[in-house]
Amino acid sequence: MQVTETLNEGLKRGYRIIVPADELEAKVTEKLTEAQPEVQMKGFRKGKVPLALLRKQFGPRLIGEAMQEAVDGAMSSHFEETGDRPAAQPDVKMTNDNWKEGDDVEVEMTYEALPEIPEFDANGIKLERLKVKADDAAVEEALKSLADTAQSFEDKDGAAEDGDQVVIDFTGKLDGEPFEGGAAEDYPLTLGSNSFIPGFEEQLVGVTAGEERTLTVNFPEDYQADHLKGKEATFETTVKAVKKPKAAEIDDELAKRFGADDLAGLRSQIAERLESEYAGASRSIMKRRLLDQLDERVSFDLPPSLVDAEAKQIAHQLWHEEHPEVQGHDHGEIDVSDEHRKLAERRVRLGLLLAELGRKNDIKVSDAEMTQAVMNQARQYPGQERQFFEFVQQNAQIRQQLQAPIFEDKVVDYIIELADVDEREVSKDELQKEIEALDEDV
Repeated sequence: MQVTETLNEGLKRGYRIIVPADELEAKVTEKLTEAQPEVQMKGFRKGKVPLALLRKQFGPRLIGEAMQEAVDGAMSSHFEETGDRPAAQPDVKMTNDNWKEGDDVEVEMTYEALPEIPEFDANGIKLERLKVKADDAAVEEALKSLADTAQSFEDKDGAAEDGDQVVIDFTGKLDGEPFEGGAAEDYPLTLGSNSFIPGFEEQLVGVTAGEERTLTVNFPEDYQADHLKGKEATFETTVKAVKKPKAAEIDDELAKRFGADDLAGLRSQIAERLESEYAGASRSIMKRRLLDQLDERVSFDLPPSLVDAEAKQIAHQLWHEEHPEVQGHDHGEIDVSDEHRKLAERRVRLGLLLAELGRKNDIKVSDAEMTQAVMNQARQYPGQERQFFEFVQQNAQIRQQLQAPIFEDKVVDYIIELADVDEREVSKDELQKEIEALDEDV
């Protein structure tokens, strides 16, 4: 077998691989000889079918297998000898299109090699860990928010206002005829919640208990039910009760509703949760500052194909954020700007650097960590957790998407352990300003 270099420009590599016809023939004969003892064919005892007859029946398929194995072996040997690691699956194609049995097999292989990642001293990195304590004001604010979610409603005299609850019976009609799913009885609706069709709740402001009112609304053009999209409908509505919100008392009973033994216990739980949230935000800030320093310290050539793919993905993602009304991908080509490419280069550079650090330091995602990640995702599909687990097991790309952020965080933690980290106590407002500053830097 011959392997000849045809391209070596930057990270681009090209090779011409020739598998001689006699080598291919030897592989086919070897496969036939291995299979012969187990082959049964009419007119012959098991294992006694002549090789010539086996070749006639199985030869074409075995030639294809032998070709693939020969090329795969040549590629494997090449990467082992050169130390090259392709940035993506190599492009391999047969160049002698008119090949016939007895000819040499000529193959062209091209790829972009991953660059050499330079060494750097993590001990020279300086970071700051912001620490925030949950003060009494923050705990009381969170406690009041919990009480608001636990509010109840009590009957009131007078007209309904925003924030009040109305208990209603209603029947929806299109062109005077009731439509499926358009009726309900004793429905509790909080005015101002925007949980109904636009314009519905607003027309109930000012109603009183016992009042009947016909509401006219237009279903949105993007409404989920096709037969209602853009249609004008009327709702014959009877108001059975008007209720005003009643805040929950902040006491031991409220605490028990949220799983605590008493109010002091609930306050303690809230403080722990707040400080956990602060710590998570602080880590995000420290991670961003770390990545900024790595980006400044380390420079190397980047595989153009990886940068191009990342830039297109960034442009596509940002375009959809600017056009949330477009749910699918049925749109024109999205231009990639210099800013998209600059961000793509940063992401690719840092991704390759962290991957190399993880590889050199044997940092891996454990089975337990992957299982936990899958369980966290599965909770988004209540009642279908088992199907989700099976889907992940059968989909390597999904597993990689779940594994990647875990691996990245483990490498980041490894670098932080080596870095010079100072701690500084700050207020919640100062922490928030730091987070907002990160968003402005994007």
